[in-house]
Amino acid sequence: MRSLILRLARGLTVLVTGWMLAGAARATVQVTDDRGTTITLERSPQRIVSLLPSLTETVCALGQCQRLVGVDRYSNYPESVTKLPQVGGGMDPNIEAIVALRPDVVLVALSSRSAMRLAALGIPVFALEPKTHADVQRVIGKLGQLLGVGDAQKIWREIDAGVSAAAQSLPPQVRGTRIYFEVNSGPYGAGESSFIGEILTRLGVKNILPAKLGPFPKINPELVVRENPDLIMVGQANLEGMEQRPGWSNIRAIREKHVCVFPSEESDVLVRPGPRMAESARILARCLSDKAPAAAKTEVRK
Repeated sequence: MRSLILRLARGLTVLVTGWMLAGAARATVQVTDDRGTTITLERSPQRIVSLLPSLTETVCALGQCQRLVGVDRYSNYPESVTKLPQVGGGMDPNIEAIVALRPDVVLVALSSRSAMRLAALGIPVFALEPKTHADVQRVIGKLGQLLGVGDAQKIWREIDAGVSAAAQSLPPQVRGTRIYFEVNSGPYGAGESSFIGEILTRLGVKNILPAKLGPFPKINPELVVRENPDLIMVGQANLEGMEQRPGWSNIRAIREKHVCVFPSEESDVLVRPGPRMAESARILARCLSDKAPAAAKTEVRK
């Protein structure tokens, strides 16, 4: 008799839990995106198309990868998303392919030109644009609301702890190293106010691109020559031709071979403002440990 009662109790618990989950899925969802646009859905979206890799990764970090039915051509992490239909890039998506996937919502960057076209077709669009740590924390929260995930900010707490741990792992002599991080060969750099710049600041180094230039400014190459950084960070895809730029062969970092060149897998981690930022901090910390000149902090600059 007792075993029968226990089985019935377990069965009732499973049934009630199922009802609760089903009810949560059916509950109306109302969330405001980075455009200030509030979208209202009859239930938490079950079919999602993501047109930005960092948003793809955040959906998966929230444990909701199974809701993705399509992604942009650059979304490649976690590996499971590479098996999903690709619908072009964030700036040049294939609208017909997106419509064919019957999404409940499409996640786009704030700068995406596709939002109005998709909205005109009756497809809800949720626009988010993380550029700073505060943005990433906000985006995690917004997606958590949209997907009905409790305590989404646990992801941010793990990121924050990981960045702090990376900073603590660095030897004291690295502090004060003057850094230039090239995002692409435009050249565009990562400024102090970008999420990359904020990680570098927490690692105790000095970004040669001040916050007043914006998160990812297009710069005059002469600025880097004039600032003469101790260490340059660049992805393998953007390395070609760097030393041939006028005056760059005289930059201390290049002259003394204090250059970290990141393979494509690491570059993806570094340039995406999302759940892998703790890993990004570890990559940058390893670069500093391996390549920063010991005398960077104490050298007198004119």
